[in-house]
Amino acid sequence: QVQLVESGGGLVQAGGSLRLSCAASGRTSSRYFMAWFRQVPGKERELVAAITKWSGSPTYYTDSVKGRFTISRDNAKNTVCLQMNSLKPEDTAVYYCAAGSRDITTTQTVDYWGQGTQVTVSS
Repeated sequence: QVQLVESGGGLVQAGGSLRLSCAASGRTSSRYFMAWFRQVPGKERELVAAITKWSGSPTYYTDSVKGRFTISRDNAKNTVCLQMNSLKPEDTAVYYCAAGSRDITTTQTVDYWGQGTQVTVSS
């Protein structure tokens, strides 16, 4: 079992930055693939960024965040972060941390979810 707790969400103006953190407890998180998803009301949960286990190489960014968001992990601290720069109003969503035993590509490949943190970008 892995428990995931997100933090760092909030309200920011367009063009600003936020850093989301996901603290993992339970089994060693370094053995899991990790990812960030986001969801707005009425839409499916969308994969934003993913990172491999162990070495922590990013494997995926959705096109709309490339060049603006960076996913990283610190295995010693059991944390995964999402640095979000140049934020846009369309980035407004609930952001979820996710962990899986396989490479995370869809919601079906996620084994564990965090509770979510709200990110609101004002224009």
